[in-house]
Amino acid sequence: MVTVQQAEEIVLVEARSYGVEHIPFQSAIGRVLAAPLQADRDLPPYDRVTMDGIAINHAAFEKGVTKFKIKGTQAAGEKPINITSPEECVEIMTGAALPETTDTIIRYEDVTIENGFATVNVTTIKKGQNIHRKGTDRKANDIILNAGNLIDASAIGIAASMGQTTVPVERLPKIAILSTGNELVDPSETPNEYQIRRSNVYAIHAILQEYKVDAAILHIPDDVFEIEKTLSKCLSAFDAIILSGGISMGKFDHLPQVLEQLQVQNLFYKVQQRPGKPFWFGKHKNDCLVFAFPGNPVSTFMCMFRYFVPWLRKSIGLEATCIKWAELDSDITFEPKLQYFLQVKLRYTNDAKLVATPITGNGSGDYANLADADAFMELPAEISNFKKGNIYPVWPYKAI
Repeated sequence: MVTVQQAEEIVLVEARSYGVEHIPFQSAIGRVLAAPLQADRDLPPYDRVTMDGIAINHAAFEKGVTKFKIKGTQAAGEKPINITSPEECVEIMTGAALPETTDTIIRYEDVTIENGFATVNVTTIKKGQNIHRKGTDRKANDIILNAGNLIDASAIGIAASMGQTTVPVERLPKIAILSTGNELVDPSETPNEYQIRRSNVYAIHAILQEYKVDAAILHIPDDVFEIEKTLSKCLSAFDAIILSGGISMGKFDHLPQVLEQLQVQNLFYKVQQRPGKPFWFGKHKNDCLVFAFPGNPVSTFMCMFRYFVPWLRKSIGLEATCIKWAELDSDITFEPKLQYFLQVKLRYTNDAKLVATPITGNGSGDYANLADADAFMELPAEISNFKKGNIYPVWPYKAI
C-alpha cells in the first residue's frame, strides 16, 4: 500500500504529451494552446480614434483658433480625410483611422456643430488626446498568448483579430471508461430490487467533458472471458482506461487477475486513504495507462479529482493540481491511520476567507451526498483530531 503522496507522484510521472493538432479557432474553447500566438501586425494597426468628435491640428488651437470648418465626415473603416488648412477639421467616429494632418480629437460633448462649422466650447485641450497610437499595445510579431494557456473567450477573440483561423492545441488522449458488474443496468432501464443503474461512468464522462475529452463508455459483465476480451481491445486502442468497480477483494473482482494476464504492470495497488483505498494503477507495455478505481460512487468521484484530473491536466500542458486551501468550520475526528477526504461545503466570508463546512453522509456509496458538498478536504493521515480553524487543502469539484 502506498501513501496518497506516493500515489500522486507515481501517477504524474506517467503524464506525457500526446502531440499537437490544428483545429478551427471557433472550436478551440477549453483547449490548451500548444504554440505561441503572435501578432501579425501592430496593435492597434493604425492611430485609432477613441471618441466620436472632431479631428484637428492642435497647433491651430494653440494659436487661438476655436472655430473650424468641417472638411468631411469619416466613419470607422473609411479612408482618412486629410485637412488642407489648420482652420479645418474632420468629423470622425470612434475606431476610425486618424488623418495624418491631424493630431488631436475633441469629443462631440465639447463642441457645437452648426452650419458646417465646429466651435470648441472648452478652454483646455491636450495635444494627442483621445487617440490610441499605433503599436502601443503590441508590435508585429510580439507574442500575445503563450503556449500552455487555456483557450477562453478572450483568446478566441485574439485569434480572430489576428486572422488565426486555425490554432495549434495539445492533442487530447484517447480514453475509455469501463464499468463492471452484473448488478448494473443502463440508466434507461428499470432495475429490479437487487440492481442499480450505472452512474459512475457517466459522472466520469462528464468530468472529462470539462476538458473537452469525449471518452468512450463501455460495460463489462462479471465474466473473466468478457473482461479479458474487452480490456485487450481497449489496451491497443486507447491511451488511458478508467475502470470503475471489480478491483477489490471479492470473488467476482476479476480485474487484478485479468490485468496481470494482459501484461499490465502494476505500479501500485491500494492507497492509504478513505474513500478509495482499493485503487489499482498500472501501465501496459504499449504505454496505455489503467486507472482502476473502486466501484463505490464517492470513491470513484474522489479518485478522479485527486489523481486522474491532475494526470490529464499535466498531459495536456496545464498545471497538474488546482487545489485551494480552506479553513475547517468545525471539529472533526477520524481515527484510522488513513488520509481522509472529507466532503465539505465551501463558502467565502466577507473578508475573502475560504471556509469548509463538513457534509456528513453515509459512506462511499452515498452518491446523493455529493450534491450537497462542493469539494473534498484532504486531512492528513498522521492526525486523528482536526480542530475548527485549522487550514487544509481542498479539491473542489464545483465552481465556488
